[in-house]
Parts: sequence; C-alpha cells; structure tokens
Amino acid sequence: MPNSASPFAAEPYSYAEARALVEELGLSDPVAVTLVRRGYRTPEEARTFLAAEETHPPQAFEGMVVAVAQLLAATEAGKRITVHGDFDVDGVCATTLMVSTLRELGADCDWFIPNRLEDGYGLSEKNVRKLAERGTQLLVTVDCGITSVEEVRLAKELGMEVIVTDHHQQAEALPDCLILHPQVSGYPFEALCGTAVAWKLCCALREAPSAGPTSKVGPADAASERDLDLVALATVADVVPLVGENRCLVRKGLAEIRRAQRPGIKALLGVSKCDPERLDEGDLGFRLAPRINAAGRLYRADAGVELFLTKDEERAETIAIELSKANSERRATEREVDAAAEAARRELPGDLSEARGLVLAGEGWHPGVVGIVASRLVERHHRPVVVISLDEDGSGRGSGRSIPGFDLLAALEACADHLEGFGGHRAAAGLQIKAENVEAFQRAFAAHANEVLSEDDLRRTEKVDAMVGGVGLGLELAEELRQLAPFGMGNPGVRLLVPAARVSDVRTMGEGKHARFSLHSGSHRALGVAFGRASLGVEDEDLLDASVRLEVNHWNGSVEPRVVLRELHALEEPEAEEPVLPHSCSCDEAAWWARFESELGADLDVESAKTAPGEPFSRTRDEGRRVVHGSAPATVAIAELVSSGAAVLAVCADASRRAALANGATGLARFNGGAALIACHRCGDEEIARLSGRADAGLALTDFAALERAPELAGAFEHVVLVDPPRAEADEVLASAPCTNSSPSYFHVLWSEGEVEFAGKALAEQWATREGVAATYRALRQTGDSHGRRLREALVGGGDHPLCPEAAARRFRVLRELGLLQGSPEGGAGVVRVVSSVRTDLQRSAAFRAYDERLSEAQRFLARPKPQ
Repeated sequence: MPNSASPFAAEPYSYAEARALVEELGLSDPVAVTLVRRGYRTPEEARTFLAAEETHPPQAFEGMVVAVAQLLAATEAGKRITVHGDFDVDGVCATTLMVSTLRELGADCDWFIPNRLEDGYGLSEKNVRKLAERGTQLLVTVDCGITSVEEVRLAKELGMEVIVTDHHQQAEALPDCLILHPQVSGYPFEALCGTAVAWKLCCALREAPSAGPTSKVGPADAASERDLDLVALATVADVVPLVGENRCLVRKGLAEIRRAQRPGIKALLGVSKCDPERLDEGDLGFRLAPRINAAGRLYRADAGVELFLTKDEERAETIAIELSKANSERRATEREVDAAAEAARRELPGDLSEARGLVLAGEGWHPGVVGIVASRLVERHHRPVVVISLDEDGSGRGSGRSIPGFDLLAALEACADHLEGFGGHRAAAGLQIKAENVEAFQRAFAAHANEVLSEDDLRRTEKVDAMVGGVGLGLELAEELRQLAPFGMGNPGVRLLVPAARVSDVRTMGEGKHARFSLHSGSHRALGVAFGRASLGVEDEDLLDASVRLEVNHWNGSVEPRVVLRELHALEEPEAEEPVLPHSCSCDEAAWWARFESELGADLDVESAKTAPGEPFSRTRDEGRRVVHGSAPATVAIAELVSSGAAVLAVCADASRRAALANGATGLARFNGGAALIACHRCGDEEIARLSGRADAGLALTDFAALERAPELAGAFEHVVLVDPPRAEADEVLASAPCTNSSPSYFHVLWSEGEVEFAGKALAEQWATREGVAATYRALRQTGDSHGRRLREALVGGGDHPLCPEAAARRFRVLRELGLLQGSPEGGAGVVRVVSSVRTDLQRSAAFRAYDERLSEAQRFLARPKPQ
C-alpha cells in the first residue's frame, strides 16, 4: 500500500479465494480476506485453521519409545533422575511437568534450574559436576541441551545417562545421547516449545503399558489434559508461532486454566487479577508469564516450579504473592535501566546516537532486564538495539533485539573481534564483552547497520489484514474475529484499517496513562481506547487512516465492541474551496465541436431510450462476471480491492466530481502505490481509451456517460465497481460486460441510498433542465456575439466541472428551437447571438419535451430499490 509516507502496508491476495471462503464457510469479508492474506487460501485450509484441532501422537518423535523405556527402567531400578530446566517460563513449566509425571510414576526425581546471573543459559561444566556429586544417574534436560555437546560428553564420562529434550536451534554437532527435538526427531510439527516437547514425553510415559496404574492422578488421558494448562502458558510466553498444533494446545490449555484446578495457577490468577471466565492468550503473555519470569530475572526460577508443583493452596498463594512482588520490582528495575539507557543514547556522539543501529552500555544495569529494555528501545526508535550491563570487574553482558530486514546474529558475527562470545538468531541475541571494547563495538555495530539498513528500513510499517468502515466495527465482527484466536507470534491479532476516519471526544483514562475516544467512519461511530497514549496528537476534525484491533469489551455487565488503536496516519485534506487534484478533462477543440454538432442533430426518439420493466439486476449476466452486492461503504470496498493488486474500474455518475475518490492524499490510489487514471464524459475518446492502461493492476475511474462511448472498456478489468446507481439498464449491461482476460471477474454493486441524490444531480446536469437552459441563456446573453473559444466557454459554463459537449448541445438546441438564438456554431467558426429576451414556455420546444421525458425515465430508474 504504498504511499511512501504511510505507515501501513497490505499483502496482495486473490479476491476469488477470499470470495470462496465467504460463500463456502459463511465468513464475513474482513475475516475471509485476513485468512487468505495469511496463507489460508482454500476453504479446507481455512476450515482446518479455524478448527484448531491439529495434533500428533508422541510416538511421532523418533526415539520416543526408547526414551520412555529408558525412563521407566530407571524408575524401576530406583535410579536418581534429575530434570535440568531453564529459568524462563518455558523452562519452569517443562521442569514442573517432567518432575511431577516421573514422581507420579514412582521415580526418585529432583530438578535443577541454573541461576541466570551466575550460570547463564543451559548446561554448564560446573553444574554437570555438581549434579554428579549429588548422585544424579539419569539426566533429563528440558528446554535446553541441544547445543551442549561437551557438557553431555562430560555427564556421560561421570557415569550419567542423558536424555535431551529441547526445541531451540541445533548446531552442526549434536550431543551424543538420546534426543527428543521437533526438528531433529522428525516430528510433523516443528514449532513446539520446550514444555510441549516435555509434555509429549509425559503423555508417552503415562500411556506406556509398563507404566502401571496412575492412581494418584486418575486416567492417563485425564492427567495429560490437566497438564495442558502449563503447556499453553509456556507456548504463549515463549513466543513460538501460534499455528498448527500450537493452536490446539493453547485452546485446550486455556480451558484448563479457566478451570484453575492446579493450586499454583489458581493463586497466580488471583494475584494477577484475571477473570478466569474471560481469560485469553493475552492474559497468559502479559499478566501470568511476567510473574514467573520475574523470579528468574532477579532471583531464582525455582519458585515457579514450587508454585506449580505444590498441592497446598495456602503455600501456592504465598509463593504467588512473592512472585508478584518480584514482578513489581522487575518493572521498577526495568524502568530505571530504560531511563538510564535513554540518557546514555542522548550522550552518544551524533554519528552514533543517530546511527541505524544502537549499542548502549552502563555500569550497574541489572543484566536480568537488558533484553526487555532493548525491546522497548526498538519499539521506540525502530532500529536494532543492543543493551549491555557492565559489572565492577569490567565484564559486560548484553542483549539485543532487531527489526525486520536486519539479521542481528549476522551483525554480531561481523563485530566478533570486539566480543568475548555471542549467540542467538536474527531477531534476538545475547553477548559477552569486556568494558574496554564497548566503544569499538558501538562503532562497528553502527557501521554495519548503516551499511545494511536504508532510511526506508527504519520507517515503521504495519501490515494490515483487512479494511473496514464504521458500519463493520460491530459486535458481530468482533466475535467472529475470535475464531482466529489464539493470537501471538505467527498469528498476530487481526489488524483492521479504517480509511479516512476521524476521532473525537478524546479523554484520558487509567490515571492519565491511556486514552478513550470515538472513531467516526461515514455516519457510524465506534468506541475506542489507546493504551499507553494519553493523547492521540490529532484534532477532532482531522481526516486519518486508523489501524485498529476490534475486540469484545465486557464492562459493568454490558458487552460491546471496542476498537483498540494501533496506529494513526493523518491525511492531507484539501482546502474547502479547492477540489483534490481536480480532473483536467482532455478534449481538443475539433473533437469537442464534432461531438457538439453530432448531438445537435441527434434523433429525439424517446421510446428507444426507455428501460424494459423488471427487477433490478434481473438480467442474466454473460459468463465470467459475477455480481457481488456489497454492504461496506464504496470507499472501503474499493480500497480493499485495490490493495489486493487487482485491476479495478470504478464507475460513477460523474468522474470529474468524484476525482477525490481516486487521487490525492485521501484518494484510494494510495492503497496500491500509483496514481489512478480518470476519464469522465467530458473527455475525448483517446482519454477514455487510456483507462485500459490500468487493466493489469490499480484503479481507474470513469462514469456511465463515458462508458457509453467506450463500451469495450469494462471488459478489460477484473473488477467493475458501481459507486453510484446507473441511469438505465443499458448502463448495467455495459458495466457488467464479461472480462476478456480474467476469470472469474466481478461486478460490485456498492452504492447506497446516499449516492442516489448525487447521481440525480449529475444526471440533471447532462440534460436540458429548466434551470440549465436558463443558465446557458444568461451566459450567451452576457457574452454577446461570440464564436470559437469564447462561444465554447459560454456554452460549457464556469467552474471546475464544465458541461460536456452533449449537454451543451442539448441546451443550445432548446434555445434555438424557441427562437431565442440566431446563428450556427459551425464547429466554432460561426457566430451565435441572443436575439430575444421575451419570456417563453419551454414546452414549446420538442427537444425540451424529449429531454425532459428521458430525464424522468432515468430518474424513475434511479428511484428503484437497491438490489440486495
């Protein structure tokens, strides 16, 4: 979409595929378009995605049967089993499930989670030796271990058996042990989190015939279903793609969390002030998960395992309160480091502070929050950022976050000479560095970013899924959109664009941190909120494109739709007295007079112009052109069609007067990046024929009278859109002509009752009404004896929308028949003068009577009900 100044972009898509979803699945247009844009292009693909029922058996992991046998044998033999986890939510939940399942089966099982600050991520030589000393005989890693080649070798040398369960990116070399990993083990769905991998192993253990009765927890299936609460929490918190099997796991897990049968979950919901009945994936990611992560960031992550393992509700409540306090402390620490990092940025030399990649470092910054702070800075400045915590010994730990189009790991590799170590992936990475190397690293990182990124890369762009008008922002669509949940990585919340909207009634809420407002589109209004923004920075009357998320809001017992603001983009409105990019009609002098003379001698037969009786749009269309009766406003529907990349011909009553619909800051051409082509009935034949240049993609605008002169034009376009009602059935037939180069093609009926009045005025201008004839008479009398350009100017009238040659000829013909004029234009060479000022009856003119009948017939056609 691509007005370069616009922050919005939309992927092209197949309208035919979206239409199939509407018709076969009963979806609304915005939901169908969203699904197709996201890659669910057939009814079957969309149906599968919406059902969220994909699942695979644990045995789909190569090595699962062996792992189960090894664990059950160790349990039977009374061996000490240690589960080695990680300090984030995924590691905590995976540890909990693995420990609880093994203990239920009778195993002698403990756990170990490394300290984030002292040990860092994953297995380490120090901790492997520590586990060996305390008697571990079988080591099971969860959410870690896939890159721990040397550590696994050491564990085996110290007499331990090892099973690695992980989901992180593997290195070239793999540990020499049994591995359960979605990619390494050939599992059909590769995007499971660490807890989901561990849960699959737990399910297989419970299902194994030799596992014996699971009397402590009931049937194996019930126990496994119960554990989906932690699988869902970890899946959301670890930001793995919420597609495929993950959708099924999160949906089922949310249902388990709402039941709150686990004391730790119940306590966590309480301190987080979450309503279990309305709990969704957002609550998991933003209210529950941060409390578990806070312990690992500032203290020790074992508290989270204890919370989820305990059966004692009082103990669970005590731990949950402690975690909530830790989270409050984490937020305060995060704010301090964030403020210090911003201050450090301002103190950088200009070439570094304005660089396309930032490195910020400070002594005493808590290393547990530098990753979060880096994310905040990326959101604020939209460029890759690395934040480094330096300790008293001159060592630093850093965490970086990236933006689309910048490979952070590759950037660190390019700066490796200044680093002690690093790891991660394109979007996020960690590093170790000595304090004396920070400045050199800052310059190397900035230089790499300046080389790789352009200014356009730093321009914030938000992809939108579909376009809606105010009439569509209702409860029905808000509820339908929840079918696409759970939302998150790989399946973000649906982003709707409301074009050419306005906001009003902006006022603060939430202690002045947020704002509520009204969003106006057309004649409709929607209630909205803007989180984290006390002011929207726009005036009530500003015209703007708004990107929003539509949700169901529950408040004081009422249920209502609400839009959550994402981005605003102000549009440049034209001055009231100036049209937006007024259409410059191109018709040379000779062609204009030829059309004038042709109409002057045209047949006045009224019967040939009458419309056959019948229902609106009852005529059977030729093959290929399908009729779509749209409910969205024409501006929204055309914007969506244009953004799809298709060729669109918009047909209206007067293309000159509708020019603002196509071009300018508020025009629909901004949704496909190129200026629209416009030709109205005033234009010459060559100008109208030029519209076929938009037949591949983009927007062309014309009117019914122009289309009448170029009947082949509509057949060049995949989409023909009626912005205004047609004047006669002949207009319908011309506009719905089958497309010659695309199948299927579409004929969109979008006009509403509001457009009937506009069409009526445009229609009246083209015929010789009493007011029109009088205006032409006055112009000719004021001009005096005239010929050539002066005569043409008098005939067409002033203003931005002059009369076409045919309309001017009709008025001239009436005046001449009434004897008020003398002379003949003769292609502009003749002289015309007013010879009488006597008041006369227009009905004396046969031409006036014929034109009046044709106008009345067309007005009756306009007055028909809109087809549905």
